[in-house]
Amino acid sequence: MRVSVIGGSTVTDEQYRQAREVGRRLGERNHEVVCGGLTGVMEAVCEGASAADGHTIGILPGERRAAANDHVDTAIATGLGSARNVLVVLNGAAVVAVDGAAGTLSELGHALDQGRPVAGLDTHRVERLDGIEHVDTPAAAVDYVESAV
Repeated sequence: MRVSVIGGSTVTDEQYRQAREVGRRLGERNHEVVCGGLTGVMEAVCEGASAADGHTIGILPGERRAAANDHVDTAIATGLGSARNVLVVLNGAAVVAVDGAAGTLSELGHALDQGRPVAGLDTHRVERLDGIEHVDTPAAAVDYVESAV
């Protein structure tokens, strides 16, 4: 299954570790990782998945595939800027969110609008917005998206 992993481009060491662990677990379970292909959570999840021989796909905001982080196997240049957020979400059967700012919040909205199961790990909590399963560990995030699809 393809799992979209979304989150901040600037993260703490702990958030980087969490995202890398999500990627490792997804790779070990033979899931493909879809992300925005740049830094922060995107780089960490790709690093983790690559270490577990998983396949990573980066859907980039710009026009240059070479802008992808070093752990992206398949880079897709869109030239769409943040509008590419919809493509990141649509290309996964489920979504894991780690941390994040406004871009991640938009991706969460798109994921819920498209009926994707969402596991949230240290991410946005929006009052009166249902559909995000907030979890405490990378293992719980992966377990949730596997069980929800």
